Amino acid sequence: TLPTATSILKRQKQLGRKSVRFDQVTVYYFARRQGFTSVPSQGGSSLGMAPRHSSVRRYTLGEFAQEQEVNHRQILREHLREEKLHAKKMKLTKNGTVESEEAEGLTLEDVSDDDIDVENVEVDDYFFLQPLPTKRRRALLRASGVHRIDAEEKQELRAIRLSREECGCDCRLYCDPEACACSQAGIKCQ
Repeated sequence: TLPTATSILKRQKQLGRKSVRFDQVTVYYFARRQGFTSVPSQGGSSLGMAPRHSSVRRYTLGEFAQEQEVNHRQILREHLREEKLHAKKMKLTKNGTVESEEAEGLTLEDVSDDDIDVENVEVDDYFFLQPLPTKRRRALLRASGVHRIDAEEKQELRAIRLSREECGCDCRLYCDPEACACSQAGIKCQ
């Protein structure tokens, strides 16, 4: 005899409660690579990550919150240091109207921890996902072991940004499919 299959509709609800526990955080760490998957608002060399993670770390919720606080304070400290450096340069150049050799020679090392006040800034209120300038992205890639940055990406990103500036077509009142850029691209007239 063949076993009879019971209908999905006729199955009884299983008794017993299932629950999900959120008591730990698993963080996967990836090596930094040149991106080819995002379009930064300026310049080339987008940031990406290796296809496979290099390490894993598990935290309790409390440990993870503490780790995030430390990381965010460090990011905030660096950002405030860059702002202070910019302010010093602006002061020496009278808001960029005068050339100053002293201002040109200033670096982040010239801004001490005493010049910035991280403790009086609420870390959670600070926005951390800020765009990085092209030089900073390239420096991050080099520091991560990327020795040859593919220059073709710069042209590809420029072309994508230019294509995004022009959206739609020039049709007015009616669509002429032979002249309509949308129709020629196989999409509905914009």
